[in-house]
Amino acid sequence: MKKKKISKEEAKKRIEELRELINYHNYRYYVLNDPVISDAEYDELFRELQELEEMFPEFITPDSPTQRVGAPVKEGFRPVRHSVPMLSLQDARNEDEIREFDARIKRFLNLPMNTLIEYSVEPKYDGLSCEIVYRNGRLEVASTRGDGYVGEDVTPNVKTIKTVPLRLIKNEDLPIPPLLEVRGEVLMPKKDFEELNKELIRRGEKPFANPRNAASGSLRQLDPSITAQRRLDFITWGVGLVEGVTFKKHSEIIEALGKWGFKTANPRAVVKGIDKVIEFYKKMESIRDDFEYELDGVVVKVNDLDLWEKLGTTARSPRYAIAAKFKPRQRTTRILDVVYQVGRTGTITPVAVLEPVEVGGVVVSRATLHNFDEVERLGVMIGDKVLVQRAGDVIPEIVMVIKEERTGKERPITPPKECPVCKAEVVREGAYYKCVNASCPAKLVQALRHMASRRALDIEGLGEKTARLLVEKGFVKDLADIFYLTKEQLLQLPGFAEKSADNLLKGIERAKNPTLAKFIYALGIPNVGEYTAGVLAEHFKSWERFSNASFDELISIKGIGPETAMSIVKFFKEPRNREMIEKMFKAGVKPQAVEEVKGSPFAGKVVVFTGALSSMTRDEAKSWVERLGGKVSNSVSRKTDLVVVGENPGSKYQRAQQLGIKMINEEEFLKMLEEGKKALGIKE
Repeated sequence: MKKKKISKEEAKKRIEELRELINYHNYRYYVLNDPVISDAEYDELFRELQELEEMFPEFITPDSPTQRVGAPVKEGFRPVRHSVPMLSLQDARNEDEIREFDARIKRFLNLPMNTLIEYSVEPKYDGLSCEIVYRNGRLEVASTRGDGYVGEDVTPNVKTIKTVPLRLIKNEDLPIPPLLEVRGEVLMPKKDFEELNKELIRRGEKPFANPRNAASGSLRQLDPSITAQRRLDFITWGVGLVEGVTFKKHSEIIEALGKWGFKTANPRAVVKGIDKVIEFYKKMESIRDDFEYELDGVVVKVNDLDLWEKLGTTARSPRYAIAAKFKPRQRTTRILDVVYQVGRTGTITPVAVLEPVEVGGVVVSRATLHNFDEVERLGVMIGDKVLVQRAGDVIPEIVMVIKEERTGKERPITPPKECPVCKAEVVREGAYYKCVNASCPAKLVQALRHMASRRALDIEGLGEKTARLLVEKGFVKDLADIFYLTKEQLLQLPGFAEKSADNLLKGIERAKNPTLAKFIYALGIPNVGEYTAGVLAEHFKSWERFSNASFDELISIKGIGPETAMSIVKFFKEPRNREMIEKMFKAGVKPQAVEEVKGSPFAGKVVVFTGALSSMTRDEAKSWVERLGGKVSNSVSRKTDLVVVGENPGSKYQRAQQLGIKMINEEEFLKMLEEGKKALGIKE
């Protein structure tokens, strides 16, 4: 376009027109594969927008098509908490298990077994799950699934994916929601994966193992321009929170997502009865190898959303959906040896060292044997010829032993009598053998990382790299040593300077007054997760009572089973664990009793933040509220007790006004923080 004089008002209007046009044509080209203008015409529109934004930079917005590639993310990724957990799906590996899923639903709903339930079925793409949040139709933040509760902020990278609309497409019959949390799979087509690997090999770089890894590696780049160079797709499969629009069926959600500009699963279907589900499953498995993307099964969901509410979820997965997995690709090879791996919680896993073999396009040289019950079940020995598969096409495992190939030279696989790393006592818990030494070097790095995580003691700056350096240098030999670190020691670590050392020491000091629940969770006691730690803290109220609880007292608590109770008892029977905890207390660590937390103005309250804070980051503010006994939510509801309003508040502010929820400004929030710190004896 030849530059000409144009008024500010005219430019603003034309920029908006161009963005709408370009977003529409991106949708036609990348999502529908049905362009209605030529490439040259598209390029002219795009260049006109670029030139106008150069002339009037004040009109550049983050969701402009010209801003798909942003600046590199500094120092890793920011954590993002999902407002609704992104749960994993339970697997079904054959027709019988698919039918059992149907029968289980009918039993749960008390329906006759001949009832034909309506299901939504679609391919299960083997990619990286992602959530993209839109406010008033504009892309606000995108994050990976992470652990299901907290993911990584990959917003600049997701903006480079052409099948992700920066603005939702307007429809006359479908309003754009004030809030829309879109969920789907980030994928790399097989063809593009092969081309990428060829290029990596040509440059002397390590190729990706499979399309899913390529997609994950491409999305989780610190430099979004690298992501932009790779062909990634985003295919939606559902939503989290949605405001302003309601649906009765899951299939309606997918149809709406398509209208708003997203690529949806194809083929997909709505069928009546489990026989039709299995028919779709078989059809998809038969065309699996010819499909554009890697598939590892079919997703089956009850279509009626009212039934979703009735069926609910377990701690790990929804009851209304299942992943019907295809038969994994298998190959035979031989076991050369068995080694033992020690995990964070001390679980010792036998791992078979294999003659390298290609399974599903990946060269496999090791396979898990899971536990010693599995070793016994398989009757496997060192030297055996075995059938290997990638479970769910991901984790290599041994399926069966080909005993006809035995020569008599095979050797038995025996459980360890002591920890292979620290030589401490090994105890058997069900099918597993575990090292009970909390300071075992093999698990110390991961134990440190767990203890420092946001949901535990929240020690900022203590990531895996730093934890590994501290252990390797000998500065940390047990978890308690972290509270005895000196500035002089930290300055000896690569990458540490005065400021970073000071920041880590401040973070460690702040971690000395955790809630009882966070402290219990931070210790990494086997079978004690975040939820269980909260149950234990609420029951025992104080550290003294919890640490001296008997097995009988533990199993009397609702939600605490014999295995968890025994893990806790054994943890405290190990002298090194009690010594380590006492060492923490001598350093000034003081887990707050539940009664003490209740002295905080945030105790038991659900708090929501909206707008920017000037005195601290949003994550720091959230951490303080949780430390002082409150719970932070990402959305305003009738359960919200308090809304903290910063600069430029968003839709949460209006929502809180509508519901009549108490709101405070930043100054009032800081006063409450000081009151809470004073009540709990926190000096900062």
